[in-house]
Amino acid sequence: MARPDPLHLVLKLAVEAEEQASMQLRSAEFELQRRQSQLTALQNYRLDYMKQMEQQQGQSISASNYHQFHQFVRQVDTAIGQQIHAVKEADNQKQHRQVNWQTKQQKRKAVELLLANKAEKAKLAELRSEQKMIDEFASQQFYRRR
Repeated sequence: MARPDPLHLVLKLAVEAEEQASMQLRSAEFELQRRQSQLTALQNYRLDYMKQMEQQQGQSISASNYHQFHQFVRQVDTAIGQQIHAVKEADNQKQHRQVNWQTKQQKRKAVELLLANKAEKAKLAELRSEQKMIDEFASQQFYRRR
């Protein structure tokens, strides 16, 4: 009985590694999307707040309310800055995981190519062996008839 080719085990491990890397990439993409949504929400919140203050522009506003408004806007701006940083980190993580996934995919394809080449060589060897047996049989038939 023929032993199983060790490359099949290598292929199985490569497929599992690629699947794991793919799941990590999807997770990183989801996290990036989540952080981008949070950033957009913060930016929209700031814009809405600024519009509200613009509508009250003709009205008299106390100095403490004006101070609170500017302090709040600074806090929102700080949160937006932090969220921009978080988005950049998530994007870097996604890019890193994408490179990792592509590397795993290349390794899997290389092992598949090796197995395909090996199978092709085995098929050619089998065909040569069959042709040799047919040739021997034909030559024996020829000599028997003589």
